Amino acid sequence: MSGPGERPAPLPRSAFGHFARIETRWADNDVYGHVNNVTYYAFFDTAVNRYLIEAGALDLEKSTEIGLVVETRCNYFAPLSFPEPVEAAIAVERLGGSSITYRIGIFAAGAAETAAHGRFVHVYVDRDTRRPVPVPEPVRKAVAPLAIAD
Repeated sequence: MSGPGERPAPLPRSAFGHFARIETRWADNDVYGHVNNVTYYAFFDTAVNRYLIEAGALDLEKSTEIGLVVETRCNYFAPLSFPEPVEAAIAVERLGGSSITYRIGIFAAGAAETAAHGRFVHVYVDRDTRRPVPVPEPVRKAVAPLAIAD
């Protein structure tokens, strides 16, 4: 995304491997008339978990291993607002033993560069004990094609 001391800049579509459309809602706008900053984190969560569910890698009710969010970050570049749909894009920056670091981009529909982008880190744990476990194989297989080399 950017190195130490570098000012973040918007990213192109080519920095991501999967795109999903998300409809904005009236409640997403703040008093300034644009999507509130906290809503972007909901977009991040939706993008990752929708991808995992659609790939058959996440069963919300029965999975014995679950991904907990341990870090998020977002840089903003251009405003978005309801009723404008957005595209949430994901890529995998790091596929570790028990964690996955995602790059998430939020685009105005059809835009060439991110309106915002950031990172989202899942650490996999046992649902009951909350102790770290290896990234489940179905999840690993689902996200491997999204891995990027920087």
